Amino acid sequence: MKKFILSSMTAMVMAFSAQAMAADYVAGKDYTIIQNPGKSAVPGKIEVREFFWYGCPHCFKLEPHMQTWLKKIPKDVYFVRTPAAMNKVWEQNARGYYVSEALGVRKYSHIPLFHAVQGGQQIFDQASQAKFFTQYGVPEAKFNSLYNSFAITAKVAESNKLGQQYQLSGVPAVVVNGKYVVQGENEKVTQVVDYLINKERTAK
Repeated sequence: MKKFILSSMTAMVMAFSAQAMAADYVAGKDYTIIQNPGKSAVPGKIEVREFFWYGCPHCFKLEPHMQTWLKKIPKDVYFVRTPAAMNKVWEQNARGYYVSEALGVRKYSHIPLFHAVQGGQQIFDQASQAKFFTQYGVPEAKFNSLYNSFAITAKVAESNKLGQQYQLSGVPAVVVNGKYVVQGENEKVTQVVDYLINKERTAK
C-alpha cells in the first residue's frame, strides 16, 4: 500500500514538474509572436508548419525530433512542411520538393535527400535533383517538365509569401497556427510546439 502511495506521489510530482516546465516557455525567449498572423490551411485544425532547407545542418538535426513528434501528432493538429525559398539556391530545392510531392514520391525521398545533401552531395540545381529522383522512378524529362510549371511556381510563391508574412530570418522555423515561430535544432522545439498547441486549444 505504501509503495502504491509513494508511486502515485512520484507520478504527481513528475506531472507537476512537466507542467511547471511547460509554463516556463515565454514569448521572446522560447518562441516569437507573429505580428501579422496567418490562418490554418485546414479550418478547425491547429496548423503546425515546418520551414526547412535540405542544405541546412540545423534543419537536419531537427528532423529526427520532428519525425518522432509526428508519430504522436494529435488529431486536431494539421502538419505541413514548407520548403523555404528565400534565395535562389533554396528556391531550386523548394521546386524539387514540390515536384516530388506532385509525383507522389516525397514521402520516400525526403529523408534520403536530406542525408545525401548533408553527406556532401551537391543536389541543389535542377539537373542534380532530376538525376537524384530517377532512383524513385521519376524520369528526368518528367521532373523537368514540372520543375518550372505554373503549379510549382505558385507553390514556391506561396512559400515566399508566408516566409515574409511570418518574418522568418532563417530555418529551421516551426510556425504554430500562424501565430508563433519556434526555432532551434533539438527536442525542445517540439516541446515548445506542444505547449503552443495546448495554448491554442485552450483559447478555443
